[in-house]
Amino acid sequence: MPTLTIDGSEVTVEPGTTVLQACESLGIEIPRFCYHERLAIAGNCRMCLVEMEKAPKLIASCAQPAGDGMVIRTNTPAVKKAREGVMELLLINHPLDCPICDQGGECDLQDQAMAYGTGQARYREAKRAVGNKNLGPLIKGTMTRCIHCTRCVRFLDGVAGIEELGGLYRGERTEIGTFVEQAISSELSGNLIDLCPVGALTSKPYAFHARPWELKPTETIDVHDAVGSNIRVDARGREILRVLPRLNEEVNEEWISDKTRFANDGLARKRLDQPYVRRDGQLQPASWQDAFAAIAKRLEGVDGKRIAALAGDLACAESMTALKDLMTALGSPHLDCRQDGAKLGGGARAGWLFNSTIAGIEDADACLLIGSNPRLEAPVLNARLRKRWLAGGFKVFNLGPAVDLTYRTTELGSDARLLERIGAGEHEVAEVLSAAERPMLIVGQQALGRPDGGAILAAARAIAEHCGLVGEDWNGFNVLHTAAARVAGLDLGILPRPEGRDTAGILAGAAEGAIDFIYLLGADEIDTKVLGEAFVVYQGHHGDSGAQRADVVLPGAAYTEKGGTWVNTEGRVQRGQRAVFPPGEAREDWTILRALSEVLGHTLPYDGLPELRRRMVELAPHLGQLDEIGPAPWGDFGQAGPIADTPLGTAGSDFHLSDPICRASATMAACSAQRANDHKGTGTDG
Repeated sequence: MPTLTIDGSEVTVEPGTTVLQACESLGIEIPRFCYHERLAIAGNCRMCLVEMEKAPKLIASCAQPAGDGMVIRTNTPAVKKAREGVMELLLINHPLDCPICDQGGECDLQDQAMAYGTGQARYREAKRAVGNKNLGPLIKGTMTRCIHCTRCVRFLDGVAGIEELGGLYRGERTEIGTFVEQAISSELSGNLIDLCPVGALTSKPYAFHARPWELKPTETIDVHDAVGSNIRVDARGREILRVLPRLNEEVNEEWISDKTRFANDGLARKRLDQPYVRRDGQLQPASWQDAFAAIAKRLEGVDGKRIAALAGDLACAESMTALKDLMTALGSPHLDCRQDGAKLGGGARAGWLFNSTIAGIEDADACLLIGSNPRLEAPVLNARLRKRWLAGGFKVFNLGPAVDLTYRTTELGSDARLLERIGAGEHEVAEVLSAAERPMLIVGQQALGRPDGGAILAAARAIAEHCGLVGEDWNGFNVLHTAAARVAGLDLGILPRPEGRDTAGILAGAAEGAIDFIYLLGADEIDTKVLGEAFVVYQGHHGDSGAQRADVVLPGAAYTEKGGTWVNTEGRVQRGQRAVFPPGEAREDWTILRALSEVLGHTLPYDGLPELRRRMVELAPHLGQLDEIGPAPWGDFGQAGPIADTPLGTAGSDFHLSDPICRASATMAACSAQRANDHKGTGTDG
């Protein structure tokens, strides 16, 4: 390993380490604009110049590999003068409009101009002006501020896999823009805002709303998909103004999806802020006492076998624990958390987890996708798959509709019966998986939600066992969930008892009159038109489909308004924190269920979150191990049976309108309309 001397201190680094990285390992700050540790090296801003002994001129430390015996100086007069010169050149054409720039207060150009600039300008000529670019409803492009660091270009090319930005023209006429006048189509495009070191790319929905020092940050967990991205929610007063990513190498690195970042305006629209009771065919405002009394009256004399409950896709583990205990007390065997009808649960826990882990994707060397479109279902996870594919030696097979996943796949068609041939070793995919050192497969929810989803799950398990996907130190069997609540729901047993009905059975029972009472805990992804004459209680935070059908509406808290536990698709237990209080009379979900249980005469045995969480851990012990992935021994799961000849599908809902928060968001509605109008032909349109 090379050993070099930096400012009089010796340091030994790994081969391939750059001089800039070696300097930072000693705590020496090197200014930069174009360099980013997750992007390809460009070396075009020259702000990171340092002096190397015996070199004829200063070197760009971000692009210079560290060599044995190098002597580097980072604070000489020549280096100081060079940095001042580079900064002066960068500011020649910059408009210096900091007072009206949304980047003000958290701008790399501001910070480095203060730290490394001269504090004065000698340039008196007219500045260059560049026309603004229309990059869609999410990103505001003020390209006169651009310093051509090309971070945005390298992110879209390398991480997102969408080659839609690039350098146009040459010399002093160079500008960054789209080759064709259109919105950026990547589901990760909002990360360009974080990467831009100046104010050239800013958030269009957030424009002119606030300065960073006005905002109160709260670290929490995203619930718009099942990845469990770590986020920071910035609020002013009771309003969520923006959502930013937090660094977590094991989950989302430092990226988040556009849905995670921009759907926050939906938290302020179509909110349920007081209870409602249906009278004379209309939902009318009511007090909590009146709402509880209406529920208690309807439940008088109702047999538990005619009562059912469904947990929605955004529910936290605490509220599902309270719901399960209440339904048990009422004697109901009909309980389910699988709104889409996925044939999961009831077997080994490994049968519903992403066992390779998200970070483990980088260790895999072959992959089979089964009815899954990770680009739409989990964009951040899809970026990890692309990262592994770019490293080479990673073959991906796709069984399902042909879609653009941003990396090359071998298409196998959409006939799910092919799984039986692969499991029997009668297909080339079986040969590739068996020969791989760490093979993996990913089963999507569209495959598992079919009537034969149990047979597909069993066939996928057979492939994992026969092709060597499961070993002592590697489990390549993966289920990619789309609902943030699903894994915790399965862990807690939010499933029908042996004599109970699943989601489809509950809906059918309501339609035929066998179910009289249904409790919807944020369940909006079901067909409420088939609920017949059943009495429906909806507890949730938005006036979505469930609330519109309800006979009683109980206003709950959104994920930013409560402390809650969620388990992501890989089984990682994470806890979110409250950023703001719920609006109006809305309350945290578990407290509503606790208060209702007392009115119904079945008081739940906990009065606070610590007690409730102890009960939660009783049901699923691993839920007490935060930021860890609990044990998932391999075992039997799935249901043997024939696989239908129905073609496999993938995510059927609109990416931008997949949950109640997104459907209430004007920004997400604009994105959905933009995508529908663009007709880019990427194969990923919802």
